[in-house]
Amino acid sequence: MPSRRDSLLLLDTASLYFRAYFGVPDSLKAPDGTPVNAVRGLLDMIARLLEDRRPARLVACWDDDWRPAFRVAAIPSYKEHRLAAGSDDTEEVPATLTPQIPVIVEVLEALGLARLGAPGFEADDVIGTLVAREVARPDRAPGDAGAVEVVTGDRDLFQLVDDAAAVRVLYTIRGIKDLEVVDQARLRDRYGVASGAAYADMAVLRGDPSDGLPGVKGIGEKTAVTMLARYGDLAGILAARDARDPGLTGAQRMRLVEAAHYLEVAPAVVRVAPDAPVAVVDAAVPVTPADPDRLVELAERWGLSSSVARVVRAMTR
Repeated sequence: MPSRRDSLLLLDTASLYFRAYFGVPDSLKAPDGTPVNAVRGLLDMIARLLEDRRPARLVACWDDDWRPAFRVAAIPSYKEHRLAAGSDDTEEVPATLTPQIPVIVEVLEALGLARLGAPGFEADDVIGTLVAREVARPDRAPGDAGAVEVVTGDRDLFQLVDDAAAVRVLYTIRGIKDLEVVDQARLRDRYGVASGAAYADMAVLRGDPSDGLPGVKGIGEKTAVTMLARYGDLAGILAARDARDPGLTGAQRMRLVEAAHYLEVAPAVVRVAPDAPVAVVDAAVPVTPADPDRLVELAERWGLSSSVARVVRAMTR
């Protein structure tokens, strides 16, 4: 694929390094015996993405806060099941993954690849904010030349899909070698919703046990999609509830009434923030590493020479 002169690739970095950790054998170790499977796997993913997608710009988006207070205040069960035993704020992470995360940070910095987080916000919010900024740019290149592609293994980010704005998700369910390109046609075919915004509304109604979101009791994905097809969006469904619209069954209306508080707060939890305090940086993919000497040192110390070399080759093409 030729380089797209204004395209932007956004990495849901934690999603990718968790996938690398569980997908790459932990027999891959540094010279001192420290496992580096997540680091190696992530670097190989980045190299493959640079080779295949040829973005002009790339940002590794970061979880400065994996369980933001504003989401927990709205829905206390949000990601509660992922807390480490005895902790109120620490995510349970495999013991051999934790020491690899600072190595990832150092290598990305030495390469010169942009890495961005925002205090009090998740990587999803960083991605949502960068997408919103990009779509609002008056000088943005049209079509595929200025496409925004979000690489993630998290379906929550399907809400950002927007064909008119050339925003799509590259879903890693089958791995980096065989990414599923999620656009509005894919959302219609797979989930029965017409847009990313409709996917978010469906997610509010359906809930998501993996994030501790209860959803509306008795309303699953199929029913939620049917309601959205009839009423357009979540606001339309709630207006129909309040108006006792005959298109809702008595049981459906009752469940929507019982979930009134949840439906009031859940959209702000499910929807990514478009205005997180994300720094403005130059995200251009560098043609040479930012700190070559440091990069060589890190590659030798952690046994990353082949993976680092592949990323550098991909950057310089």
